[in-house]
Amino acid sequence: MRFLVLGGGLQGSACALDLLGQPDVESVAIADLQPERPRAIPAEEERIELLQADFSDESQVREAMAGRDIALSAAPYPFNVDLARLAIECGCHYSDLGGNTEIVFQQLAMSDRASDAGCTVIPDVGLAPGITNVLAAEGVRRLDRIDEVRMYVGGLPAHPEPPLNYQIVFSLEGAIDYMTTPSWILSEGELRQQEPLSGIERLEFAGIGTLEAFHTAGGASTLPWQYQNRVGHLFYKTLRYPGHAEIMRAIRDLGLLSEEPVAVGDQEVVPRDLFIEAATPHLMRPGEADLVVLRVIVRGSRDGQARSLTWNLIDREDPLTGISAMMRCTGFTLSIAGLLIGRGVIAERGVLAPDEGIPYEPLVDELARRGVRITLEEEQG
Repeated sequence: MRFLVLGGGLQGSACALDLLGQPDVESVAIADLQPERPRAIPAEEERIELLQADFSDESQVREAMAGRDIALSAAPYPFNVDLARLAIECGCHYSDLGGNTEIVFQQLAMSDRASDAGCTVIPDVGLAPGITNVLAAEGVRRLDRIDEVRMYVGGLPAHPEPPLNYQIVFSLEGAIDYMTTPSWILSEGELRQQEPLSGIERLEFAGIGTLEAFHTAGGASTLPWQYQNRVGHLFYKTLRYPGHAEIMRAIRDLGLLSEEPVAVGDQEVVPRDLFIEAATPHLMRPGEADLVVLRVIVRGSRDGQARSLTWNLIDREDPLTGISAMMRCTGFTLSIAGLLIGRGVIAERGVLAPDEGIPYEPLVDELARRGVRITLEEEQG
């Protein structure tokens, strides 16, 4: 298998590293504006290639995809519609980290073209969306009647520091998008939009303590539409240390996350851009360990008996490689999707949502092989 990883940042580096750990991978190319060899890849590894590519330049993307079997995108999600289209035109299987549901619907509209080209395309394959959607779909399959699906995920510092008790584990711009965009939920089986940073609740996690959860966009992907009128209640919430949502809501309500320019003296300034530039140095904590926390709950009934299925995941940075928990849970999931396609485990062609395209058991098993362990508890009544 010959892979192309689009984007050489944290998640793309983890994806490439994992691919190079597989004996059936012939080569891995990393394409980026300024590609760098990930530090965790051994110096003697000769299967890696670095390509300079501007993802807004179709000719450069086509050149990077030429001769590749599978392209995996860890690029910012605005590129993903065109990257998926180009992969199909190049006859290349494709998957990406996604994160924007409107973009996913545009990709799903390409399904016939992908099928005709013999390509499998699976967007939104990371931690959330990604793992959460596969677990939720498995819960739905195991029960006869579904009352509710609850999905919770957080990327957190292992050692929180005020005022936000947060450190950047992926794009700060992306995190702000999720906190300023309404989320789609199911309420009594009907599609509804929910204000971001609302619906605060507290949950307990072994070894961590109390975390708060609140609505944010993107994490449910297409599940609300797929399960409309089949599931009573469905939502996705982000996990943070207590107090985070209230602070972020105040920052938002003061206009500091707005994309509308304001006059500052004789210049126009976009508040969000200024906030990102000002906050990033305070939230970037190189060398500080992180952790990932996930919980998916599906409640309903089977054979007339009330049932509750709860999946939990707590993952931490790998101290030997320095690969963070978020890189492991996100970048490794993307690489696993590519490997499952390349190995024929995923054989369906066309564009598939993650819950439709990624099989439950192979994903959980492959994550466990990498030390990312998901546990399941089932309760009756």
